[in-house]
Formats: sequence, structure tokens, C-alpha cells
Amino acid sequence: MKSHLKFFLIILLTLGCSQGKIKNRHIRAAQKINGLSFSRKEINTMRAYLNENKGGYDSMRKFSLDYSVSPALYFDPRPEGFQIRKVGDSSCWDFPQAISVPESETELAFMTIGQLSSLIRNKKITSTELTKIYLSRIKQYNDTLLAVVTVTEDLALQQASKADEEIANGIYRGPLHGIPYGVKDLFAVPGYPTTWGAEPYQNQLLQETATVVKTLEEAGAVLVAKLTSGALARGDVWFGGQTKNPWDLKQGASGSSAGSASATAAGLVAFSIGTETMGSILSPSTRCGVTGLRPSFGAVSRSGAMTLAWSMDKVGPICRSAQDCAIVFALIKGKNKMGETDRSVINYPFSFNPPTDLSAYKIGYTKKLFDADTSRIGKIGVETVDKLRSLGADLQEISLPEDVPYPVFDVVLRAEAGAFFDELVRTNQDRLLSEQDADSRANSLRQARFIPAAEYLQANRYRKILIEKFSKLISDYDFIVVPTNGKNHLLITNMTGHPAISIPTGWDDKGHATSIVLIGNLYNEGPMLEAAHLFEKAFSSRKWPEYFSKK
Repeated sequence: MKSHLKFFLIILLTLGCSQGKIKNRHIRAAQKINGLSFSRKEINTMRAYLNENKGGYDSMRKFSLDYSVSPALYFDPRPEGFQIRKVGDSSCWDFPQAISVPESETELAFMTIGQLSSLIRNKKITSTELTKIYLSRIKQYNDTLLAVVTVTEDLALQQASKADEEIANGIYRGPLHGIPYGVKDLFAVPGYPTTWGAEPYQNQLLQETATVVKTLEEAGAVLVAKLTSGALARGDVWFGGQTKNPWDLKQGASGSSAGSASATAAGLVAFSIGTETMGSILSPSTRCGVTGLRPSFGAVSRSGAMTLAWSMDKVGPICRSAQDCAIVFALIKGKNKMGETDRSVINYPFSFNPPTDLSAYKIGYTKKLFDADTSRIGKIGVETVDKLRSLGADLQEISLPEDVPYPVFDVVLRAEAGAFFDELVRTNQDRLLSEQDADSRANSLRQARFIPAAEYLQANRYRKILIEKFSKLISDYDFIVVPTNGKNHLLITNMTGHPAISIPTGWDDKGHATSIVLIGNLYNEGPMLEAAHLFEKAFSSRKWPEYFSKK
């Protein structure tokens, strides 16, 4: 039977498989993958149809698809009867004005966007001076962290010089004007490789500018580096090695936005841009002790970025504070005026105006999930819940939906990724990826070829049910609180498209950063960002990794 299956796979799935007809024995072997059992007569009847389908596949593969082409089907995360909540569309950042330039460049490198913005706007420091500090730190520490793929030094110095000239002439573009940042190396930037973290694409040059990079350039931000992504947006291992956690250099940074989180935590950039499909912003933000915002699906354009899953990919900021996340998000969200090609993007209002405490919010929390974790991490989570209460939070107990077939949802990501990387697998270039074990992206892409279209669509039907159930639950609250490792919350919210933010809560007994996650309503990131800001303002110790923060 194994030999039959192997023969069937070779016939159907390799490049140039136009010769050889599908026979009954191949169908009998293949049907077991899908848990089906057809009679001899039924197999005889379908054989001609399967060969006709195969002819269609062969015909399709004679054409080429540009990476920018997305399917004609578009995911809509909105439940039945959904209406965007009415909120204001202005924010109060309340930046410090009397701030002074610190004596230490190291201290300067770890300042927030608000602090740096105040210094630049008030001409106490130039963008060029700040940019050179970050470029120097990248050169000093990247061999240790492996968080940067490409230093965009020439571009950065040009952008910084332009920012200084504009500010000197009274032209101020806003809080990101002159602020150095890094972008995950899934985003195209002309003149620099866009490697997707993977061996087959090390020398890939894409002559377009990703929309989020264009938007930040228009805001006057300065791009200093393209930051590491786990190979094809999986994990923290890329073709250059494993990106490290600045708190523990024996540990990886976790999640495919590893470089974004690691570089931000180590003070190599003022902020960064990451992506998430299934935890790749929240997970490395937790590991590296920074604040990561995964916005609603469709909040930020993905144009010019590698696709992993059309219906799941999201773009968001990783910063050193919740307010910084809000500042960046307010600028990159929504449709742009530069030829938007991501049809999932929608415009909706956003405001960031934190109240004095949390008493005005209606907050749900998953008490059972917090109580179930009796580890040191769990105790920190319970302590965090108590801290939220001390800020006026009236926490109401909730439970996440349980009567849903969660194990099936993984096929959504895998099927869509398999389609995007079709040519990679058919040409066996997946064998060039450094990781080839059972948990590797290479293996995931190969097995994706055995997900039936019918089951992919069935999974999306159950996804619709999950959307309705979870939306009904969370719509009664301004946001909900879950433990970082709480059961299914990552899977649920990445399936439903709801926003979430990971905020640091302290350190465990091994000195590793801990966190908690707030989940907001669809297209309404404001309340959870405001709450995260109040929490950080009250309890953050502003501690940074010792090795990278020595003066």
C-alpha cells in the first residue's frame, strides 16, 4: 500500500507529471488519506473524471502566477448584522515636552516613540544622530542576536537627512517623523533583498515598495533594517541561524516576527513591524518582553508582503509600550492613497484617549484558564488580574467557545500556504530549507497538497460558526483578558480576525519575560490599547535586557 501511495503522489504532485494515467489502485490508496471508502464500481466511474482533473492541473501549471495575485475569494471576518462601533477618530498622545537628552546613548536607544519624538520635534537631537546610534547598535549586537537580515544604511541616512531638513524648515509630519524603525523581511523594499527568511529566496529582489513601508515613509519614519523572519514565516530559525531572545541568549526569540521583537527589545530600533498568521506577533513579543499589537484582520495593508494565508495574515507593530503601538497603528491602518491592492483593507475610526482608570470599561476574563495554570507563570497571571482590579477593572467571568471542531482549522492555514508556495514544492526547492523535520515549514507545505478542497471549504464553514459564537461572546465587552498560554485563544482570534495585544507583566524565576493578552472587538482596538497603556503606566518597571542596556 505504501508503494501505491508513493507512486500516486509522484504522478499527481511533481512538476511535469503529464505522463501516466491514474489507475484504480492509485485511487484506492489515496482515498485512505481522506478517510473515505469507495466501491470498485464507484472508483471505475470516477477514474476518467480524476484524469480530466489532472489534465486541468497540468494545463494550469503551464502558466505562471505572480506572487501578488490573490484568490478571487476574500475572507470577511464580520459576523451577521455586524456594525463598526461608533468612536471618535482623534487621539491624545500627551507627549512629554520637558524631556532632556540623556547622557548615555544606550538610554536614548531604549526611549519610547513619544520621548524620541519630543526630542526630535523640539530639535534637541537630530534624526541623523539618532539613526546613527541605532545603526551602530545593530552592527555591535547583531552577531549576537541574529535579528537583522539586511542593514538599510544608505536608505536610512538619506531618509534621516530629509527628515532633519524638513523639520529645520518647519515641516513636521507627525510623531514618527525622523524615528528609526525596522521591518520584518517579508516586506518588499526596492534595492534590498526580500528573503522571506528562506534559503531559496536569499537573493530575491522585489522592485516594489510594500504599502506599510510607503506609509511609514510618508510619515517621515526612517527604515534602518530588514529584520529576520523565521523561514517562510514559521518559528525563529532562518537561513542565517536562530534569532535570539535578548533576555536569554540560549533561547530563541519565538514566532516568525522574531527579528522584530528581538531588535525592539534589545534597542536596535525604536519600533518594528511584524506579521501574524497564527501567533507570530504575540508569541515573540511575549518571549522578548515587548508590547505587540495584532490588529483586526484587514486593518493594515499587506500589499508587497509575502503571503502565508490570504484569509489570516495580519500586519502590526511591535514596540516598547502600548502607547507606541497605538501611535504606529494610527498611522499605518486603513486604505492608503498609493494604489492599494489588498482588497481586505477597510477604513474605520480609531482613537486613543486613555481614561484615569479601568472602571469605565466592561471587561470579561477567562477565570477558569487563569485558575488552571498553577505554575509560576500562572501565579503571575493571577497577580496581573489583581493589578487590573486595582486599576478599577470590574472583571466578569467568561468562557471561550468549546463546542467547535478546533483541530480542523489548521487546514485553512496549511491549504492557503500550500497554494502560495505551489511552485516551490513542485520544483522541490522546499528541500533547500534548513529545517526538514516534522514541525518544519517544508513538511507543512508538502503535506498541504493532500488537503481536499471540500475539507478546506468545510473548515471555513465551521469557521463561520466560530465567528458568530465568539463575536456574540466578546461583543458584550470592551475587551477580554486571557492568559498568554490560554487554551485556544490564539487559534480562535486568528480564525475570527479579532485584534489582540500582548503586554509584559514581569519576569519568572528564571528571568524570562511574562505577559498577558487582551482581546478586543473587531475593528475596535482603542479600548484594549488604552487599558494596556494604563497597566504599563502603573506597573511597568522599564527594565531592559542587561547585556544590551549597559551604559
